[in-house]
Amino acid sequence: GTSEEVAPPLQQNFMIPKKEINMVSDMAKWKRSQAYADYMGFILTLNEGVRGKKLTCEYKVSEPIEKLVALLNTLDRWIDETPPVDQPSRFGNKAFRTWYAKLDQEAEKLVSTVIPKHLADAAPEVAVYLKESVGNSTRIDYGTGHEAAFAAFLCCLCKIGVLRVDDQMAIVFKVFNRYLEVMRKLQKTYRMEPAGSQGVWGLDDFQFLPFIWGSSQLIDHPNLEPRHFVDEKVVNENHKDFMFLECILFITEMKTGPFAEHSNQLWNISAVPSWSKVNQGLIRMYKAECLEKFPVIQHFKFGSLLPIQPVTS
Repeated sequence: GTSEEVAPPLQQNFMIPKKEINMVSDMAKWKRSQAYADYMGFILTLNEGVRGKKLTCEYKVSEPIEKLVALLNTLDRWIDETPPVDQPSRFGNKAFRTWYAKLDQEAEKLVSTVIPKHLADAAPEVAVYLKESVGNSTRIDYGTGHEAAFAAFLCCLCKIGVLRVDDQMAIVFKVFNRYLEVMRKLQKTYRMEPAGSQGVWGLDDFQFLPFIWGSSQLIDHPNLEPRHFVDEKVVNENHKDFMFLECILFITEMKTGPFAEHSNQLWNISAVPSWSKVNQGLIRMYKAECLEKFPVIQHFKFGSLLPIQPVTS
């Protein structure tokens, strides 16, 4: 990603939602929209912000970041309080619906703990993205569209000024990383199905963004090259520092058999010579395979914070 591709994701001005949040119905309109530009600008800004940095490095942790982590800790606690039920089918445990109903009910209240009083009117709109970010309660599935809703949730918090430019590293390393832990726990506990999965041809059953930001973390690493991430020893020794390796560890815990067979796309990526090439390739792939695929993006919501209007600049 070149620097001119990175749009400033932090705009203070926003209107309080006057109308219903709508879904994507027209792909061309979506790709030209302010929402798409802001969302992609946000992803790329964070991509630059974490470049060459370890998860364990020092960074500023603001009060809103702490509050977001507390929100995610609450969701985690609810999983413990909602054990899976006995049922004949192995996948899609119905207890997820009970867990989700609690979030559905409490989402606005949770968001209000993060948003200051003078911005309270934005809570209903921002809460929509939080509710969309944990999977589908009817199908009991989870995929990259849900992950995109969480990134949109964080993007909205930037647009209203709750999160700021100097929160970049904490957004990825503290908040998004905690989100991933909670999602992995949901996926495991309720045996969630992958949503809109391309099976062996997709990058991963559930996530995409940690591979983008995780590859950026590894750019110019003195001795870890892309070919090393398929080495179990390397993953075990370094996963606490790098999001990408954390993802690989989770895949190898969840799947059996040769890595090249269950994760073919990742296996192919391990042959790319440099992490910056991996990073650029993943950004292109994310646009093509996630943001420009109707089944993934059809549930993406628009409102006043992420408007469907065409980009003005």
